[in-house]
Amino acid sequence: MPVNLSSNGIPAILAGDMNSKPLLQILDIKPINSSQERYRLILSDSVLTQQTMLATQLNDRVKNGAVRVGSVVQLIEYICSTIQNRKIIVVLNMETIIPECEIIGNPKMFTESDTISHNPPPNGISHHTPPPSNHRLNPTNTTNNIQTFRPTVQPPYQPPPIYKPHGAITKNEAPPRIIPITALNPYQGRWAIKARVTAKGDLRRYNNAKGDGKVFSFDLLDSDSGEIRVTCFNSVVDRFYDTIEVGKVYIISKGSLKPAKKNFNHLNNEWEIFLESSSTIDLCTDEDSSIPQQQFSFKLISEIETLENNSIIDIIGIVTSVNPSVPILRKNGMETQRRILTLKDQSSFSVELTLWGDFCNREGQTLQELVNSGLTPVLAVKSGKVNDFTGKTIGTLSSTQLFIDPESSEADNLRSWFNTRGKNVISQSISRETGSKTETRKTVSQIKDEGLGRSEKPDWVSIKATLIFIKTDNFCYTACPLTIGDRKCSRKVTKSGGLKWQCDRCNKEFEECDYRYLLQCQIQDHTGLTWVTAFQECGEEILGCPAKELYVMKYEEQDDERFGELIKSRLFAEVVFKLKIKEEVYGEEQRVKITVVKVDKVDYGSNTKLLLDSIKMKRYFQFEREGPDVTAQHPP
Repeated sequence: MPVNLSSNGIPAILAGDMNSKPLLQILDIKPINSSQERYRLILSDSVLTQQTMLATQLNDRVKNGAVRVGSVVQLIEYICSTIQNRKIIVVLNMETIIPECEIIGNPKMFTESDTISHNPPPNGISHHTPPPSNHRLNPTNTTNNIQTFRPTVQPPYQPPPIYKPHGAITKNEAPPRIIPITALNPYQGRWAIKARVTAKGDLRRYNNAKGDGKVFSFDLLDSDSGEIRVTCFNSVVDRFYDTIEVGKVYIISKGSLKPAKKNFNHLNNEWEIFLESSSTIDLCTDEDSSIPQQQFSFKLISEIETLENNSIIDIIGIVTSVNPSVPILRKNGMETQRRILTLKDQSSFSVELTLWGDFCNREGQTLQELVNSGLTPVLAVKSGKVNDFTGKTIGTLSSTQLFIDPESSEADNLRSWFNTRGKNVISQSISRETGSKTETRKTVSQIKDEGLGRSEKPDWVSIKATLIFIKTDNFCYTACPLTIGDRKCSRKVTKSGGLKWQCDRCNKEFEECDYRYLLQCQIQDHTGLTWVTAFQECGEEILGCPAKELYVMKYEEQDDERFGELIKSRLFAEVVFKLKIKEEVYGEEQRVKITVVKVDKVDYGSNTKLLLDSIKMKRYFQFEREGPDVTAQHPP
């Protein structure tokens, strides 16, 4: 059945008309060889053809056969981009008018010369006469057999009004068209998006082979629920860091799109925007209620147990307990605050949420006051990080957002559940509790006998043992005191030609250096002994004083007697060592390295319970192996 396609449809789009919604035919569909699934189409207006990229959100229409070779479609949303000096149409949305039809006309590939010959005259009326049809039809019956399919909106093509006063348009002079975030792709030359900032990361500084730098990111959400992360580096940070505010709506244009790094970017978008010196950000002063304030994808606490470590998720729960905020010395030498609270939900599971830094004194303090007053607030967590160091826990990041008693259907349902029956439900924790209940206790001999540390991931265990020897010839090293980003360098430094210390990594000199522990110790229990390594914080726990104090005592004051007495006073005390065991390669030799990560005093009550549990488990396995007679021979 012959169909009249939109006359002059292809040249009109390539000339800049984005509003005519033309009726075109698909002549070919081919997948593109790339890491991302995409399709290339060839569209025809019966006279000319043009290559077209299909937006990824329309891939399903090709897969389910809604569009195929011969289909007549109406373009609803589309843009025209120039890629490597070639114009390519990107289809964002379309409707299938006729699923299958014979090829209409005798179209040829569009060339630049066709722009002039097929441009409409100034009055907007096209005088193009279609070529004779190749279909075998009786001429006398042609008018009765031809059915004309008109687009929903098919006005004669005219240049957009903004062009009229200016005559000829120079390249990139027209303002970019606002498109949905989901329609963004690297093939677009010019674009603009209107979106709300839902999260803003901290300003971070870094140092690499190219020198010092700074970076920050923020997340956007638009009215179509599209999300994307925007990242700025160096001079672009100076332009936009103070401009961006969480909750405000902006129009953003001009930037490059690159594949999102999913280790750090949890948003539901395969792309990430990198702003450049030419990029623009304009604040929308009028509030746009069509753009939501925030978008969540909540997981039940019971689902967290199966998630991979470092996953980024949203959760919502009732706050049942809040611990006091405590200072913590990070491995990078910086001190921060930590506060742990507990959440439970309808899945009858609970999880520990660890707040870091400013969260402790802001939302953490508010939550503690509410819980202490007998209330049980609802807490929604946006972008929490899953950790599995001690069971499954959730931790905050710089991009995390906390919402206390949010107004949402999820919060209302959770509150209703808790008030009716949830408060009496005993929740099962997916986070490892302190004490012996879930502690992985081993002996020294089991490290070798069970091959601990030889798998792909390290083993984390605790051992109740006695410290019997400390190497004192090289118990610490001189370290760089400078800070790179939010971390101390801590690389080993040496004295330069003068009296200053020099760091090869930072390429700087300084008067004073840091002293950091690097202890080699022997520990022993009733099954054997082994060597362990203890770094800065654990070294201070073992020796009870800073490394610099001990260095001055031994090498500057040369008070060997006092030094020796201090070392002896720390030996032969029974403690619980928490260890990280991992096989590493030294030269061409593989060795199991045992590192102390924490030193605790022995809690004899918990230790006794651990031993009793161990006896019960041994009796259970013996019963399973030998049968019921074992209980008669060895009554409990």
